Amino acid sequence: MNDDAVLIRELKAHDGREVSIRGWLHGRRASGKIAFLLVRDGTGTVQCVVEAAHGEAFRAAAEIGHESSPRVRGTVRLDERAQGGAELAVTGIEVVQNVADYPIARKEHGVDFLMTHRHLWLRSPRQCAILRIRDALIRSIQAFFAERGFVRIDTPILSPGAAEGAGTLFPVDYFGEKVFLAQTGQLYLEAAAMALGRVYCFGPTFRAEKSKTRRHLTEFWMVEPEVAWAELPDLMDLAEGLICRLVADVLAGHRADLALLDRDVAPLEKIVAPFPRITYSEAVEQLRSPATHERLQAGLEADRRRLVEDQARLADLEAQLAAAKKGWQQEKLGREIAVLRESVRDLGQDLENRPAHIEGARTFAWGHDLGGDEETILTRLHDRPILVSRYPRDVKAFYMKPDPADPRVVLNLDVLAPEGYGEIVGGSQREDRLDALQARMREENMDPAPYEWYLDLRRHGTVPHGGFGLGLERTVAWICGLRHIRETIPFPRLMGRIYP
Repeated sequence: MNDDAVLIRELKAHDGREVSIRGWLHGRRASGKIAFLLVRDGTGTVQCVVEAAHGEAFRAAAEIGHESSPRVRGTVRLDERAQGGAELAVTGIEVVQNVADYPIARKEHGVDFLMTHRHLWLRSPRQCAILRIRDALIRSIQAFFAERGFVRIDTPILSPGAAEGAGTLFPVDYFGEKVFLAQTGQLYLEAAAMALGRVYCFGPTFRAEKSKTRRHLTEFWMVEPEVAWAELPDLMDLAEGLICRLVADVLAGHRADLALLDRDVAPLEKIVAPFPRITYSEAVEQLRSPATHERLQAGLEADRRRLVEDQARLADLEAQLAAAKKGWQQEKLGREIAVLRESVRDLGQDLENRPAHIEGARTFAWGHDLGGDEETILTRLHDRPILVSRYPRDVKAFYMKPDPADPRVVLNLDVLAPEGYGEIVGGSQREDRLDALQARMREENMDPAPYEWYLDLRRHGTVPHGGFGLGLERTVAWICGLRHIRETIPFPRLMGRIYP
């Protein structure tokens, strides 16, 4: 068999022609003297119809195992009912490798098992859809900044000091000297902004937070623009424009992937400018408002009813699975059960904790940083992302510029994604005055020596400037409607998980 293979996504252009494809077996079923193979190649999936008249190919179709790697030759037939709009009438099959014991079977697997087999779990349609959307977001981010004249700067991953809290740094032995994996490229970007005006970096960042929440990774990707001559309103406009662009691009090109993830796109279609803009103080008022408390209580009761309905639905699906005879039915029901079972578990845990969170919101004290619980509550009050600005100075980083109108707060911004997803963007206008920055560093008991180069930026041509960071994985989780961030990156690094 020759190797002039075409991509599955291109099959519709070869109607009536004999072609070959290469890929992996995703599914198989047989009916008398005909077999149906589902073959995927990364660009799409096609049904390959094998008739008994093609004896050797038919025998191969009967013996080939899940995730085996075949070359398949056949004639392309257009069929609107088929996935991708075409199927292949098979004339020959060459099995490159026949797999007999693929670890991820049709039965349900627990999260720990799937994470341990992440290198194989990536092959599932759901994981492929997530990774395609992640790729689309990366390309959209790069296009957004390129169109606005930003220059990409690759900042160091090894850093001599902290930009955020020193307690969340991973130390590294650098030829006998203690350095750290970078939490952010921001400080270096500020230097580049003084040279090029508009810059951004995009790469991995590291936080050693001992957190096991569904929102945290120890290694994640972040895009960080930094803009000379920008003040807080400029940064708000830039963040708003970026988020609108990202959502619009995914809706334009990946509705099929969103549908595969069972993502309701109606909330995404509401993501248009302008976003609500509130201050931290206004956010505190919203958290403590009696009207908010009543609304949250009503939502709690509604979700309790939903949990009962989902539990009944889960029991019904489990009964259907026990009675199912065909492999494809077992596989389909198994997937639905796995998703629903995790949803029921997560919702049950949420409902156990939510009364305390509601009470915590009602009594929230000004001056505390907004945590995940408060962010979730605030986002449930709006159907678009919220821009929250001017947080208390004492809970924010040393480089953030105080508000001249109220020195208790800084000129910062967070963007909180709706539907309970919380912070996806954090940034600020930077302190551009040398004496003020030095005074703040003294307050924080920071050794100025590792930052002399950073202070030089305030000595030589300082200007108003600022920027922000957008977490790619949190954005993927929100847009895809995922409950846990672990599925948003090919090989997640979590507290307690470094394999594979």
